[in-house]
Amino acid sequence: MNYELLENGNVRIGEKAPDFEAISTFGKVSLKDYEGKWLVLFSHPGDFTPVCTTEMIAFTRAHTYFKEINTELLGLSVDSNSSHLAWVYDIYCRTGIKVSFPIIADRNALIARRYGMISNEMSTTETVRNVYIIDDKQIVRTILIYPMNVGRFIPEILRTVRALQMADCMGGATAANWMPNQPVIVPIPQTYEELEKRVEYINKNRNGINWYLSFKQPSEKCIGNSKNNNEGEEKC
Repeated sequence: MNYELLENGNVRIGEKAPDFEAISTFGKVSLKDYEGKWLVLFSHPGDFTPVCTTEMIAFTRAHTYFKEINTELLGLSVDSNSSHLAWVYDIYCRTGIKVSFPIIADRNALIARRYGMISNEMSTTETVRNVYIIDDKQIVRTILIYPMNVGRFIPEILRTVRALQMADCMGGATAANWMPNQPVIVPIPQTYEELEKRVEYINKNRNGINWYLSFKQPSEKCIGNSKNNNEGEEKC
């Protein structure tokens, strides 16, 4: 059995995200609507369910922070649009919180199956808690898969978007437990001459442990991109 295909469908990191057009709680939406922006596309097993309700509230509360880094949110499940509308209205009536992003009604599960949101080991009809981070060029950059009984940690999704944007801008990578504005890992030297220069650089600046692992502070431009619109890339 191809477990990667079961979990991820035909969608893989680094590939173009599959296009779609669908009805949502905000009207018709398509992937093309988000060109030039980063997108967090996430699925949930069903409306009026406890864990999903907490996630809708948490995503809405964090939506402003996603917008600040040029990122939009888009939910999906195989429930009907009427069910979605009733659910978000119930959330508003009971909490005063208006869900601030569209939720796709994927009744025939075409989008869900195209993206690999349905795990046949769990259910043949319900989407599991998948998250796809799609960049402003509509390339899939991250895929997260959660079981149906564990809620997502929204700050980690936000951190991951910012880490991807920072790594792109700096032309490097982010370390374990990286947080915004922390140093970024410098790419590994490709020649012996570069290795010698890197060792000299580390000895002078005390910002690494060896030639293959050193750091540099993010540039003001990249910090600004991460905080605001991340328009364009800068190889620092």
